[in-house]
Amino acid sequence: MSDDLFKEPNPHAPLAEQLRPATLDEVIGQKHLLGPGKPLRLAFESRTPHSMILWGPPGVGKTTLARLMADAFDAAFLALSAVFSGVKDIRAAVEQAELTLAQSGQRTLLFVDEVHRFNKAQQDAFLPFVEQGLLTFVGATTENPSFEVNSALLSRAAVYVLKSLTAEELYELFARARSRAFADLDFADDAVDRIVGYADGDARRLLNVLETLRTAAGAAGCRLVSADFLEQAMASDLRRFDKGGDAFYDQISALHKSVRGSSPDAALYWLTRMLDGGADPLYLGRRIIRMASEDIGLADPRALRIALDAAETYERLGSPEGELALANAVLYLAVAPKSNAAYVAYGAARRFIGKDVSRPVPEHLRNAPTKLMKELGFGKEYRYAHDEPEAYAAGENYFPEGMPKTDWYQPTPRGLEQKIGEKLQHLRTLDAQASKKKR
Repeated sequence: MSDDLFKEPNPHAPLAEQLRPATLDEVIGQKHLLGPGKPLRLAFESRTPHSMILWGPPGVGKTTLARLMADAFDAAFLALSAVFSGVKDIRAAVEQAELTLAQSGQRTLLFVDEVHRFNKAQQDAFLPFVEQGLLTFVGATTENPSFEVNSALLSRAAVYVLKSLTAEELYELFARARSRAFADLDFADDAVDRIVGYADGDARRLLNVLETLRTAAGAAGCRLVSADFLEQAMASDLRRFDKGGDAFYDQISALHKSVRGSSPDAALYWLTRMLDGGADPLYLGRRIIRMASEDIGLADPRALRIALDAAETYERLGSPEGELALANAVLYLAVAPKSNAAYVAYGAARRFIGKDVSRPVPEHLRNAPTKLMKELGFGKEYRYAHDEPEAYAAGENYFPEGMPKTDWYQPTPRGLEQKIGEKLQHLRTLDAQASKKKR
């Protein structure tokens, strides 16, 4: 069974541990998994253990669910943190599981927190014992298991996606915490709202904030936690921002797609949220430059220059003044005409070159700086475009011999590319006319 701390909370333990749910019905959040007829609820009710990966942001109940599973499955509970554990610790856990099975016939649920921190060899070390049924493996991760968990282990485990707690669920948790541990404190409504906002979907964070406030209120001899007292007591803004995990890349994706979708307000929202959460502004600047090249391109060539200027401005001014330049760039990119024609054309050319043979440069396109090279015919019959009508050598071929016809670059009918498309069509007409004359 799981440990005594779980069954009878220690009053000196952190608040998050004291309030850890002892039954499934006490769990706040994750209704999509724990509601009637939902996958994890059915798994608990079946009392049949199976290995799984719990994927979700911090403070949403991954450890709690693992402990509850040990009770539901009548299994011994062992926990490892991939941050602090190595192969030696894995071996010790396996030996403990073998001993428990031999002495009591009880199987072991092994909970591995932050399993993505284990390397391939460490993850592989679990496989034989999972397959033997000695261990029910429950891994917890804040990272996408598709990228961070070995395919062999992933194929043997169900993946359950946990979600951040909603504001309503955090208010429910606040009420529970207050009734059990903060009866001597009063909270102003606006202070409660700010606490829920600070928690940002993370139950553990909310409870840690409450512990900090209890200590601060006791030191100040204060019974009412107001919004002003909250601001004084909190050392810094506690919004969660995972600078290296899925939350980071999800928000970058939302920013990029808002720009691509020509939604200036949404683009500004995601930029501001990331800056507010501690994202590196220079990294954001680099991503904005990429957006200008990938999604606007030649439809508005000024966009790339504005993006480059914004990044350079931030380098010179720093925060907070330089952030306004990034905001200007994001707004400009969002409202600019969109084209991925250059992006698509470049990708098509790269794919062709990657599969094609190495074709020689046609002789008429080669330089001929020496007498020998001229005698070999290098540069012969090259037509100097500036000497031709409209500065265009109609009908000239600039590809290697035998190249298939290519139409990689297809200008869009938006922004400057509309005029580019019209010009290319005109030049193609001149090529067709030149071809007829040759016949």
